Amino acid sequence: MQSIRPISDLRNKFAEISRDVHESGEPVFLTKNGVGDMVVMSMETYEALEFDSRVYAKLQEAEREAETTGTRYSSDEVLASIRSVIARAAEQTRVTSHV
Repeated sequence: MQSIRPISDLRNKFAEISRDVHESGEPVFLTKNGVGDMVVMSMETYEALEFDSRVYAKLQEAEREAETTGTRYSSDEVLASIRSVIARAAEQTRVTSHV
């Protein structure tokens, strides 16, 4: 359920808002004079939103490329490519965490 609160709560009830966004994983919408003004969310929620946005942008880019070049890939080819990227990222994470 959406949480909509007056912006004054940010100052007066900051700890409560912080707890709410972390426990629920949902943003809190803040209003100023009854009009939407800001959104507060946890870093985890923000990072997930950013990730989804980047994935969506890549999908749009791939769709445009497919329309222009006519190139299409099977689901097996796509999954193999995704697994390869994930494996490289995991390896890179292991290498940098040992430094």
